[in-house]
Amino acid sequence: MHSQETWVNTARGRLFVKSWQADTVGPERAPIIMQHDSLGCVTLWRDLPERLALATGRRIVAYDRLGFGRSDPHPDRVGFDLVHAEATGDFRLVRDALHMHKFVAFGHSVGGGMSVACAAVHRSECVGLITESAHAFVEPHTVDGVRQTKAMFARPGELDRLKKYHGDKAAWVLDAWTETWLAPAFAGWTLDPFLSQVQCPVLSFHGDCDEYGTLAHLHRIQAATHATPVVMRGCGHVPHREQPDAFIATMQAWLQSIE
Repeated sequence: MHSQETWVNTARGRLFVKSWQADTVGPERAPIIMQHDSLGCVTLWRDLPERLALATGRRIVAYDRLGFGRSDPHPDRVGFDLVHAEATGDFRLVRDALHMHKFVAFGHSVGGGMSVACAAVHRSECVGLITESAHAFVEPHTVDGVRQTKAMFARPGELDRLKKYHGDKAAWVLDAWTETWLAPAFAGWTLDPFLSQVQCPVLSFHGDCDEYGTLAHLHRIQAATHATPVVMRGCGHVPHREQPDAFIATMQAWLQSIE
C-alpha cells in the first residue's frame, strides 16, 4: 500500500487531498472519490480508504472540503446550495488536478448527497455511485438529531473533540452543519433535482437505527435511481465504522458486478 498527499489550489484557498493505491498492479479501474460527512475530514475516514484500496484494487481519493481538516479556512458561511456548489466547484478542481476522468462517487451523510450531485453533474464520467446514510430531504428526525448534537457540543470541553481534527476551524465546522440544517429556509431542500439526473448504477447503504435519518431517505434514492438498497440492521449513522467488514464486502461485490 502506498499513499500520496497533495494540495489543490482554489480561488478561496487550498484543499488537502490524499490518495491510496495497493502495491499490487491489476487492471486499471475508475478511482473512488470519497466525500466526508458534515463534521468529517480525511483523517476521520480512519482506515477505510486503505481497506477499500486493498479490497477493490482501485485508487481511493479523499479530500478535505474547504474549511475542514487540513484544508484552508472557508472565507464565508456555507450556502444552502452547498451540495450543488461542491459538485460544480471544488470537486471538479480536485478531479482535474489529479487527472481523473472516469470515477466512482462515494459519500457519507451530507457527503452522500454531494456524491449524488457529483454523479448528476458529471454523469458522462461517473461510472458508479455509492451513498452511505445520505440525506435526500429534510425530515423532523434529522432536525431533532442535529439539534441534540448541537446541544451536546455546547457543553464545556466538547468542542475540543472537533479541534483535534479541524483546529481553529472547529466552531465554523459545527456551525456549517447545525445552522444550515436547523435554518427554516433550508426546510424544503431535497436531492430530487440531482437524483433525477443520475445515469450510472447506484448502491445505497442506510442503517435502520440511524440517529439522523429514517429509511425514507434510502427509499427515496432507490425510487429515483433504481439503486441497489442495503439496509444495515442494528446499525446507526456510520455503517462503515459500526459494521466495517460487511460494509466493505458489500461494496466490493457490487463494484465487481458493474464492471
